[in-house]
Amino acid sequence: MYFLYWRGNSKVVTLDKAYSDFDESAALWLSMLEHTAYCPRQTALIHNEQTFTDNIYTVQGNQVHERVDTAGSTSEEGIRVERHLPLWSEELGLRGIADVVEFDGEVPYPIEYKRSRIRRVEAAEIQLCAQGLCLEEMFGVPVPKGAIYHAGSNRRREVVFTETLRQKVVATIQETRRIIQELSLPPPVNDSRCRHCSLREACLPEMEQWQLPEELQGGL
Repeated sequence: MYFLYWRGNSKVVTLDKAYSDFDESAALWLSMLEHTAYCPRQTALIHNEQTFTDNIYTVQGNQVHERVDTAGSTSEEGIRVERHLPLWSEELGLRGIADVVEFDGEVPYPIEYKRSRIRRVEAAEIQLCAQGLCLEEMFGVPVPKGAIYHAGSNRRREVVFTETLRQKVVATIQETRRIIQELSLPPPVNDSRCRHCSLREACLPEMEQWQLPEELQGGL
């Protein structure tokens, strides 16, 4: 049994499982799910090929996360706020860090920080929902929703963890694990997602030579 102590109001939150009991050796990082949902090739380049470069957008993203990268607890208008909270799920094989988790009573409410202006991006919703599934397992309570804070608009966008979204999380976990285990390199998407990607030069999505000519297939 593991506890989070909230000294401000002497409240104690009980976790069903302690991280010290969790085998992290085969666990996927939560951030990997966003990569896979956005572009499976991105997951392979970063985690199989060990390729990563920064651009202005990743630097801005890092700056946004600096606000919440220091662990700590505060109380704001009666709501307990935990920053940089470790998350894990033994059932799903996941681990990571939540930017912010608010507790109104005993129900966790995860908040993921993004640099962008407010807009719907399914990959970010999948990452956030995965955080919710981790919190459900950790605290033993339903986590029905969370929010994405869009720094570019200085606004939150609430995301409900529907059954459809939860199924997408599981499917993304399976696809991510397949990419990692098979050391595969999926083909580039070569669409609007590539425009601001920091891996564009390493990925070369505009190249048309990814498919070998028919006469050469099977001959290497």
